Amino acid sequence: MLTAMPFAWYYGEGDTLPLFSSSLITLAFGAGMWYWRRNDDNRIDKREGYLVVVLGWVLMVCFGMLPYLVSGEIPSITEAFFETMSGMTTTGASVLNDIEAVPKGILFWRSMTQWIGGMGIIVLTVALFPLLGIGGIELFVAEAPGPTSDKIHPRIRETAKRLWFIYVGLTGLATLAFWIEGMTFYDAINHGLTTLATGGFSTKNASAVHYANVPIIQYTMIFFMAVAGTNYTMLYFIGKGKFKKVFANEEFRNYLIGLLILTVVVTSIVWNVSGTGFEQSFRDSLFQIVSLITTTGFVSADYTQWTESLMVLFFVLMFVGACAGSTSGGIKIIRHTVFFKNTYLEFKRLLYPRAVVPLKLNGSTVPSRIMTHILVFLLIFLMSFVTGSIVMVILGMDFMSAIGAVATSLGNVGPGIGKVGPMDNFAAVPDAGKWVLSFLMLLGRLELFTILVLFTPYFWSDY
Repeated sequence: MLTAMPFAWYYGEGDTLPLFSSSLITLAFGAGMWYWRRNDDNRIDKREGYLVVVLGWVLMVCFGMLPYLVSGEIPSITEAFFETMSGMTTTGASVLNDIEAVPKGILFWRSMTQWIGGMGIIVLTVALFPLLGIGGIELFVAEAPGPTSDKIHPRIRETAKRLWFIYVGLTGLATLAFWIEGMTFYDAINHGLTTLATGGFSTKNASAVHYANVPIIQYTMIFFMAVAGTNYTMLYFIGKGKFKKVFANEEFRNYLIGLLILTVVVTSIVWNVSGTGFEQSFRDSLFQIVSLITTTGFVSADYTQWTESLMVLFFVLMFVGACAGSTSGGIKIIRHTVFFKNTYLEFKRLLYPRAVVPLKLNGSTVPSRIMTHILVFLLIFLMSFVTGSIVMVILGMDFMSAIGAVATSLGNVGPGIGKVGPMDNFAAVPDAGKWVLSFLMLLGRLELFTILVLFTPYFWSDY
């Protein structure tokens, strides 16, 4: 919160005191908790690790909404919680009708919530605050953004530090690029934070449409969104010059091939129906595809107005997600890859029931336990979507808006379809619906199991 103070002081829009008082409240509560438990044994097991992750996120959201409440910019607790949860989970859904009227310090804090959530609050803690005395491996496992077997370094603390070094470096590069290309420094740093977090909060009411006349800025956004959707292990290998290892990764190849095929298909359709030039059609198509797959949520055009077939396609893309080990949300490409490869091999198993037909990924056999985990994940994701959609309809939303709101919240995407489309926001969602969507955001961000395991009797039993 204190990082927003310089902007609040410089622009003088009356948010300096609210930010300062919010930071003092947070600091006092945290210091009090640390002092109270300072002599406890800090060793934790896996079950406690899951609990710490969930409670850590919930507490961060509760204290993260203080600047909104104290300043009066979002006086409703429900809406302030929703906006902060959307930020911390890098969803990008908003209840603000006039973003540009919000004081600059508060708006910077709004972007910072996404940057904090981008790589995970707990990983940040493990990387920068080893004095807490917690080993951290259980926390990292509980928050790991998808199934990935590649390791940068065996020591969790060193891994977290290297991840954050890459994250901070890319954020700095994006900020510098935006600034050079014509954004003000304030807008550049905000968009740098939210682009690398794959969050999508913008300082402009029109999001990326505001920069439609500056193509280089939108292309830069596309590049950094695509980079942020890449497995950070692959980014580390790229930095080390191990390109052969990068392109041998099936998920990374499928990620690039998918983006290429979708761009060709969507561009050809948009060029024919929109009446815009080829470059504009190509840029808008590529921008929206990358934004949705990486679950960033920036908007360069109203894709719901192109064709109904494209609207259905973009709705499906909300469930895809980018690479595991990235800051993106969604199901993740590696799960889709394993699922479709196993489905294809099942036909061979039907013809040759006695044959041993192993499923391989990157040349290695995928254990049956991992396959079961992925199938259960997909089933729970689908059940969560269906249940959430039914609940939102019961709460008064129309069908299209309900499925759009649930899909974008569960996948941490941002814009949906219907009345929560790319040119609208979530202000009109009923208060009860905002709490439901907030839960779905956290459920999706923590990969379902981390939260749902808390509701099982196995978690609370002694054996």
